[in-house]
Amino acid sequence: MTASLRCELFPADLDAAIGFYVDVLGFTLDRDERASCSPYVALTHGTVRLGLAQRDDVGGAESRRPPAGVELVLEVDDLTAARDRVTTAGWSVDEDLTERSWGLVDFRVLDPAGYYWRITSRASG
Repeated sequence: MTASLRCELFPADLDAAIGFYVDVLGFTLDRDERASCSPYVALTHGTVRLGLAQRDDVGGAESRRPPAGVELVLEVDDLTAARDRVTTAGWSVDEDLTERSWGLVDFRVLDPAGYYWRITSRASG
């Protein structure tokens, strides 16, 4: 049996979220239903699928960060290029490239709604 993962996030400002995911992280906008009564978009980045459904901000951005929130992890082939894309787009890096005790290197960013992303190298083997 095979499986895939699609995450659904709920930003209050859908346009700002789309700008971040497309322009900063390099996702592709595949479905755009911003004009519907329930604004929604679907994005992809390789095999990663992400849905964004506009909702009122009920918990605040701080509630989305670990340890109470979730850490979303994006594995990339070229970590330096991914970080350079983020900084070239003028986006703030929450924590820059760091080698971790578990053997991977990563950096961390927050999206406009406060969702916490760890962009990381792939494990070898």
